[in-house]
Amino acid sequence: MTLFLQNARLIDPEALNETTGNIVIDNGLIAAIGTMSAPPDAQVIECGGKCLAPGIVDLGVKIGEPGERHMESFRSAALAAAAGGVTTIIARPDTASAIDTPEVLEFVTRRAADAPVRILHMAALTKGRAGREMTEISFLRDAGAVAFTDGTQVCDQTKVLARAFSYAASLGALVIGHPQEPGLSKGAAVTSGKFASLRGLPGVSPMAEQMGLERDLALVEMTGLAYHADQITTARALPALARAKAAGLDVTAGVSIHHLTLNALDVGEYRTFFKLTPPLRDEDDRLAVIAAVGDGVIDVICSMHTPADEESKRLPFEEAASGAVGLETLLPAAMRLYHADQLTLPQLFRAMALNPARRLGLPQGRLAEGAPADLVLFDPDAPFVLDRFTLRSKSKNTPFDTARMEGKTLATFVAGVQVYSSEEQK
Repeated sequence: MTLFLQNARLIDPEALNETTGNIVIDNGLIAAIGTMSAPPDAQVIECGGKCLAPGIVDLGVKIGEPGERHMESFRSAALAAAAGGVTTIIARPDTASAIDTPEVLEFVTRRAADAPVRILHMAALTKGRAGREMTEISFLRDAGAVAFTDGTQVCDQTKVLARAFSYAASLGALVIGHPQEPGLSKGAAVTSGKFASLRGLPGVSPMAEQMGLERDLALVEMTGLAYHADQITTARALPALARAKAAGLDVTAGVSIHHLTLNALDVGEYRTFFKLTPPLRDEDDRLAVIAAVGDGVIDVICSMHTPADEESKRLPFEEAASGAVGLETLLPAAMRLYHADQLTLPQLFRAMALNPARRLGLPQGRLAEGAPADLVLFDPDAPFVLDRFTLRSKSKNTPFDTARMEGKTLATFVAGVQVYSSEEQK
C-alpha cells in the first residue's frame, strides 16, 4: 500500500533543518519528499502540522530474554518501543544467560522475529561477560551480532581486553565499552561529593570515567578498533574523547537521556528509581554533556532501557538494582532539552536516529528518498503527567513517574507499516 503523509513538519537530522511538506511511502521506502500531491489510490494520513522524523534507533536496550522474561519480554519491549517512537532496538547481551554463543544469539533472534519494530542484537565480548576469555567474535558476527560489549561488567584484565580489541579490529567489528575504572566504581551507588556524604552513600569519583575511557582509548589507538563508549556522563571525560576524535581514531560516544535530564540531587530521599549505572552526575556535568551533544563530541542519545522488578527496587538505596526503563520516555524526556532551548529537534534526532544507525551501518535514521520508511509522528508540545503503571514495559522503574512532561508520540511506522497510533491520531 502507498501511504501519503501530508502537512508534516519534517525534521531532517542530516541537513539539520526543518521544513513543511509531504512524504510518499511505497514498498516500505520513502519514495518522495516535497510539496507534491497525493498519488492515485494512496492512503492519506493528515499530520496536521505535527513533527515527522526518522524513527529512533535506541542503542543499548536490555530485554529480559533469556532468563528474566518477567522483567521484559520481546513483545512488551517492542510495544513500548512503538509507543515511544523507537523503530529499531539494539538489544544488549547482559541477560541472565549472557548472549555469548551463536546458539544463544540465534535463539533470541528467532524470539524477536515477530516484533512490530526492528530488533537487532549485540553479543558479549567475553564469555559470560566475565572478562577472562573472548567470545567467538567471528562466528557471532556471522550469526548477526551488530556489535560486541560486556555492558557494565568492565573487564579488569587489560591484556585480555587488548587481545579481544585486536581480534575484533581484524574483523572490522564494533566494540562498545563502558568507560569506568572498575576498582573505583565497585560498590558505588552515587557520584562522590557533599551530597553523597550527607546521605551516607558510597560514591565514585567522576575521575573513574575519565580513567576508564583513557585506558580504552589507548587500546583503540594500539589496535585500530572501531569503538563506541556507551555513556559519557562527566565533563572530565570530554577532553579525552575530543582528542581521540581529532587524532582520527574510529571512536564515537553516547549518553543516556536520564543523564541529560536529571542530576545527582534528584536522588533526594533515597529514591531508588534514580539509581543508575553510572550514577547521576552533578549539574555542571549535565550541562557540559548537553553541550557536547550539540557540538557533536557526543554522538548518540539512548534510553539505556534497563528493566527491574519491584522487589529489586524496593530495597535500601545501596542494595537496590540499578537502571531505569526508557523506551517510552526517551522522546518526551528529550523534549525537555528542546523546550529548554538546549538542543534543536534536528540535533536531537541526529543523536537519537541518524548517528546510531550510521555507527552500526544501518540504512535507517534518515529522512531521504530511498531510505526505509521508519518514521515517528509526534507532537512536541503535548502536555501530560506520566503514570508509570500505564507504561507498556513489564517493569515500571522510571524516574519520571508523576512528572509533568511534554511530547507525545502520535504514530509510528516501520517499513511503511503503522505499528502504533495514539488516541489523538485515530
